[in-house]
Amino acid sequence: MSEEIIRLVDISKVYDGIKVLNNINLYILRNEFLTLLGPSGCGKTTTLRIIGGFERPSEGEVIFEGTNITNLPPFKRKVNTVFQRYALFDHMNVFENIAFGLKIKKMEKKAIEKKVSEMLELVNLPGIEKRSVESLSGGQQQRVAIARALVNEPEVLLLDEPLGALDLKLRKDMQIELKNIQKRLGITFVYVTHDQEEALTMSDTIVVMKNGAIQQIGTPTDVYNEPKNAFVADFIGESNIVDGIMHEDCRIEFSGHIFECVDKGFIRNERVDVVIRPEDIKLVDMDEGMIKGQVKSVVFKGVHYEMMVQSSEIIWMVHSTEMRPVGSVIGLRILPNDIHIMKKVSDK
Repeated sequence: MSEEIIRLVDISKVYDGIKVLNNINLYILRNEFLTLLGPSGCGKTTTLRIIGGFERPSEGEVIFEGTNITNLPPFKRKVNTVFQRYALFDHMNVFENIAFGLKIKKMEKKAIEKKVSEMLELVNLPGIEKRSVESLSGGQQQRVAIARALVNEPEVLLLDEPLGALDLKLRKDMQIELKNIQKRLGITFVYVTHDQEEALTMSDTIVVMKNGAIQQIGTPTDVYNEPKNAFVADFIGESNIVDGIMHEDCRIEFSGHIFECVDKGFIRNERVDVVIRPEDIKLVDMDEGMIKGQVKSVVFKGVHYEMMVQSSEIIWMVHSTEMRPVGSVIGLRILPNDIHIMKKVSDK
C-alpha cells in the first residue's frame, strides 16, 4: 500500500464570520490522483489553497511527510500549483516561462535547457521554446503552465480547475493527457473540479464536498455505485431519488409498491431516500413491470435514449438503448441490487 504524503487534521476556515470549511480530515497517498469534487462554494478550492500554503486554516494542521507545515509559506513547500488562469508571463517566451523557477535556483544553463526540453516533450509540445505565449492556443498555454509547474520536480502538484477554460473536445483530450503525465512521473496530483465526468475519468480517489464538509471519499466506482447519501447520488451522475419506507431489512416501499432490496440496518418503518440510477431501470411490457407508466418524452443522447416515464405519482428518468414512443404505456422493472437506500438528511 502507498505511504501517506499529506494529512489534513481537523481543518476549519472562517471568512468574515462564515465557516467555509468545517472540520476537514483527509489523507492523501504518495503517487495518488485525488480529486476534490463539489459544486461552487463547497470549499474545494479553499482546501487546495490551504494545502498549497496560500491560505492558513483558522483551526487544524497540515501535515506533509510527517511534518507540520501549517505555517510554512508556499515557496518552502514541496508543492506546485496550476491555476485555471494559467498565470503565464506574457513578456516571456515559452522557454523563459518554463525555466523561470530553475533560474531562481541558479541552475546551470545547459541543465536548464535539458530540463525545459524534457518538459515540453512530456506535455507534447516539443520545439516551441522560442514562441510567444500569447501566440499559443488555450490548450497549449495550459500545457506550458503544467510544464512550468513540473520542471521544479514537486512531490505534489495542485491543479485548480485547470481545464475549465477549454472547449469540450480539448478538455476530454487533456483529461487523458493529465492522467498519463501523472502515471509517467509517479507524483501526487490533487485536482479540483466541479465536473463529475472529469473526476470519474481521471481519479484514483474522489472526495465529494458540500457546504465545507466531506460527504464521501472513495474510488470512482465506489462513489458512483455506492453513494453515501442522496446528495452524492444526485451530484455524481444522474439519479432518481424518491421517498421510501424501510419496513424491515431488505423490504422497501416506494411508488406504492413493496420491493426487495439488499440493504439492512435501518429502523423498522424508517423513512428513507431511495436512489435508482436511470440505466438500472429495465423496460418491459406493461403486465411484467413492478411499476407501470406512460412515456412523456424521449431524447436521443447518442449512446442511449433518455425517457421520462410518468407513473401514478413519480416521473422516472430511464436510460435505455431501446426506445419506446411518447404516449406508450410500459412496465418498469428494478432489481434488488439496483435499489440503493439512503438515510434521510434534513438538507439534501
